[in-house]
Amino acid sequence: MSIAPAQKQVFPPLHGPWPATAPWGRQWIGPGRPASIVTVASVAGAAAIAALSLPLDRAGVGWLVTAIAAMAAVFIADVAKTRGPQPLVTHRRGNVRTEQLAWALATVALLAVGTFRSAGWLYALCVVVATLTAALALAGGRSMRSIFVAYTMPYIAAFRAVPWLARGLPRKGNVRILTTALVSAVLLLAFGSLLASADARFATALERLVPDLGVDTVFRWIFLGGFTAMAVGGAAFLRVAPPDLSKLDRTEGRKVHRWEWAVPLSLLTALFAAFVAVQMINTEMQGYASEARSGFWQLSWVVGLTLLVLAGAARWAPRQGRTDRLLIRIVLGALTALTLVIAATAIQRIVLYTNEYGLTRLRLLVFCCELWFVFVLLLVLIAGRRIRAPWLPRVAIAAGVGALIALAVANPDGMIAERNAQPNGDRPIDLSYLGDLSPDAVPALTKADGLTEEQLLCVLGRLNTGLVTTSDDWRSWSLGRQQARVLIATHGNPTFDCTPLTSGR
Repeated sequence: MSIAPAQKQVFPPLHGPWPATAPWGRQWIGPGRPASIVTVASVAGAAAIAALSLPLDRAGVGWLVTAIAAMAAVFIADVAKTRGPQPLVTHRRGNVRTEQLAWALATVALLAVGTFRSAGWLYALCVVVATLTAALALAGGRSMRSIFVAYTMPYIAAFRAVPWLARGLPRKGNVRILTTALVSAVLLLAFGSLLASADARFATALERLVPDLGVDTVFRWIFLGGFTAMAVGGAAFLRVAPPDLSKLDRTEGRKVHRWEWAVPLSLLTALFAAFVAVQMINTEMQGYASEARSGFWQLSWVVGLTLLVLAGAARWAPRQGRTDRLLIRIVLGALTALTLVIAATAIQRIVLYTNEYGLTRLRLLVFCCELWFVFVLLLVLIAGRRIRAPWLPRVAIAAGVGALIALAVANPDGMIAERNAQPNGDRPIDLSYLGDLSPDAVPALTKADGLTEEQLLCVLGRLNTGLVTTSDDWRSWSLGRQQARVLIATHGNPTFDCTPLTSGR
């Protein structure tokens, strides 16, 4: 009687069949084996930290703590790769790893803005941009096609990571793990209660660290913990089995005939040339703010849409023959140069409009976007020398991320307050708008020479509401709000009362 040899354990596939029409084809098969127990533990730890520290109603240091915990969990998962079947493509060049590390650090820097700035609009913009930098850190991407695919992959990986993490859980040790967690909770609760009752200072510190265990808090923990577990698990899934997007970078895609793109873009170039000529002829009208008010929005849209047109031309215009390359340099070069002139006109009108009507958040953002447009257009002109420029999308995104971080460092609400607190001819200071700014504006307001003491108290009283009067715990602590509280307190914590200024305004 023969004994059959022991069969090697074969894990069922962790992925479904991907259609060949998917953007990444069949080259992203996922990890060959279930997640290691170290990976599962790191993802669970990041989810627990997020549930305990992430504030949803405001920016604060809890966002930075969560970002660092998630980054550490993904790094641990990358280091703790299990041996066995690996993805089809595992080779990575050193410079690719360096770029992905730079994108990861940029993501942490963007999420750290809430620790220093309290402006909600600014932090919301940082969080949106952080989703792009995080996708580039996880999946890479060099061309516009691969960057778009890379941006969608973390959302897909979040769902694919659920069975991958579930199969990595130990089957026999589940009861022991639950028992250990239960015993730990009982010990902490019992001895923590005794120590809190024995010392009032320890009880106060414990109350600040541990929130009230109400029903809403428990549901908040479940929601944040589950969402973070999926997000960090998907990031670990991508790091353990990174997709190969190089094929998307190498393929040119379908091209059109040279006249199909050259004729429409030549006509558009002629239209831009006519507009620039009219602007040069009617120079006497360019100094009026009324004209600037009616034009800079339209010009900003023109510049932004032209960038999309240039990207489409770079994608579909053929470049094999000498004639094709010459057309690209002439037509796209002329269109880019004229668009630079239009962008300069838009910037001039924004400056005129701001000088006349004051600085607002929207106008500041549009001004920064126009400067970024100009930088990208200059990159397009530089790329036109060699026709191909695989570095351009990444450099343009990096410039945008750097500009946003620089804007956060410059404190935009403080810049607006400093600018608008100065009298401008017969135009009165808009105290209502100053009072609607975030607490980041308080340091600039207290130093403004254009505000009288009554006006300053009026604005500070309007700001001394909401998030400023509500104390922060360690999760939602922000340097901007803390500085605002201290400065407002030195002026007696005024309330909103502008009645003495009714006649003066």
